[in-house]
Amino acid sequence: MHILFLSDNFPPEVNAPASRTFEHCRQWVEAGHKVTVVTCAPNFPTGKLMNGYRNRLWQQEEIAGIRVIRVWSYITANEGFTKRTLDYLSYMVAGTIGALFVRKPDVIVGTSPQFFTAVAAWMVAFCKRRPWVFELRDIWPESIKTVGAVKEGIAIRLLERLEVFLYRASDRIVAVTHSFRDALARRGIDPAKIAVVTNGVDLSSFAPRPKDGVLVPELGLTGKFVAGYIGTHGMAHALETLLDAADRLARDPRGRDIVILMLGDGARKAALKAEAVSRGLDNLLFLDPVPKDQVSRYWSLLDVSIIHLRTSELFETVIPSKMFEALAMGIPILLGVRGEAADILNRSGGGETFTPESGEELAARLVALREDSALHRKYAEAGIAAAPQYERKALAARLADILADVASRRRGERGG
Repeated sequence: MHILFLSDNFPPEVNAPASRTFEHCRQWVEAGHKVTVVTCAPNFPTGKLMNGYRNRLWQQEEIAGIRVIRVWSYITANEGFTKRTLDYLSYMVAGTIGALFVRKPDVIVGTSPQFFTAVAAWMVAFCKRRPWVFELRDIWPESIKTVGAVKEGIAIRLLERLEVFLYRASDRIVAVTHSFRDALARRGIDPAKIAVVTNGVDLSSFAPRPKDGVLVPELGLTGKFVAGYIGTHGMAHALETLLDAADRLARDPRGRDIVILMLGDGARKAALKAEAVSRGLDNLLFLDPVPKDQVSRYWSLLDVSIIHLRTSELFETVIPSKMFEALAMGIPILLGVRGEAADILNRSGGGETFTPESGEELAARLVALREDSALHRKYAEAGIAAAPQYERKALAARLADILADVASRRRGERGG
């Protein structure tokens, strides 16, 4: 089977869409499938080209057996609605044109969170008379309304109409959460066409390991209890909550050896760093993103993983992918997310939840875990035991079966 995959994020970018797409495609290649990915020059989230790349009309490389075609796009940092929309639209146009030159795909996949990628997949499928699958990683544009990036108006209403059109036009929808499937069903989308393949973890890359002996002294973490947030510093994440917790810890004798490490980049990072300086918070450590093959070294530094999203009914349908990485590495989780993610964590026993946007509660939970080594060990062991349920190889195989079924059905309709 030849799978044509459209995604505007792909390694060496290290965000969740890039990682999910790469890990699935790599597994498909190893299983004997041919995979072509049409993406753009890597620049997320800073809007700066990564070393070794240029923003050309067309460039091609091979990564882990995957044919990767990179097309030109308007490059901007991951902030600002208008510029980001131009980014998305430029990829939609260039990605469509680039994908049309890919010969004989059996099935086409377009992944969100923004769905202009799905528009490109639909157009390519229409032109090539091939089936296409909408991989739904976010309910967009609802999510951009939720974070206040854009207000209700005619533009949003048009985008919502386009959203529903794409759901109906796709041959299959693959959602990353059961909550997404339920939300679409409530909006009149046939539940029978919606499959669920959750995010997961590559257990060959993320496994229990001792703290990195080079990074601990290098970053001044010797003797420290390290709580960490690893991921995008965006509008949806309300990371001011971590600053509030750091402030409380600095004033609590029981929390003065606790450091909060924040690794990543995003629209809110500069403001968060400035606020930390203005509040005199020296128990916060901001680190820039690192290459994908180095991420597990930084995970190893953590005694606790903090995963957080702002308070929103929409975000109760989200399952942050970093949760599975923490479970696999045996790092207890403090989860500031309600809904399906909280249900998964509670079933796993790999940590505990706290009220989103409550720095006071987060600080208290950190102190409690710092002082209760038995509870900390219990969470770590439970996470390691639960992680194989979300092993990426099995999830990739399930998704490949779905794609094969879609492709075979279309061939049957065409009479072979």
